[in-house]
Amino acid sequence: MDYNQKLPVALLQLPSSKRYQNNLDRLINFIKQNPKTKIIVAPEVYITAYDYEHLSTAAKFSAKAIKELKKLIDEQILVLTVILKDKKSGDFVNRAIVIHKHKIVYKQDKYKLFRLGDEHKYLKAGKAKKIKPFEIDGIKFGLLICFELRFKELWKQLEGADIVIIPARWGLPRKLHLEILSRALAVMNQCFVLLCNSSDSDMASSSSIISPTGEYIQDDSKEIIKYNINLKDIKKMRRYIVMD
Repeated sequence: MDYNQKLPVALLQLPSSKRYQNNLDRLINFIKQNPKTKIIVAPEVYITAYDYEHLSTAAKFSAKAIKELKKLIDEQILVLTVILKDKKSGDFVNRAIVIHKHKIVYKQDKYKLFRLGDEHKYLKAGKAKKIKPFEIDGIKFGLLICFELRFKELWKQLEGADIVIIPARWGLPRKLHLEILSRALAVMNQCFVLLCNSSDSDMASSSSIISPTGEYIQDDSKEIIKYNINLKDIKKMRRYIVMD
């Protein structure tokens, strides 16, 4: 990995409208207006939210949205999760999608479903073994979806990742937990953590760009959290405190 890289990052701390197209349009407009932003992250199921009453419609719209986004994304890296109907099993899933150079370069179904939100009643859980680092342009990424942040065994599976991305719809009553856990993950795994949470009225916001030292950029009043992360910070921290 080229540790001299500085990567412009943007977290879209946005609420989800009931109109799917409005959400998609907002995402597309940001991508078009910020061509130099390398990594863009949207909150968990941002395009449709958890619209359990219309899951089939949400899945069809999400599939259509992915096609549009693939055409649009070239050198950038876009990370989001969507409700989809799995082609093999026919089950509905919450799938993290990473788009780069007009392709889906990585996907991961949510493994730890949030029972308090009834996710297990509507969605099929993914597999734990699928949660592992993946590489884009020499950078090792890891991905956790919302509730998965609470499970320390999943942190271990992502050891070695340079950047861990967390799309979330984390509730307001547990805001402090979200902030503590995401910062602890950055320090424990000596990596950057990009936490992108929904700003719906019942959600915690708290979207943050967190460095390997635990320093963070966060502003609940903003719809976009931007920062140029310096990959040298990873190398410095791993040399300073050797965990082997």
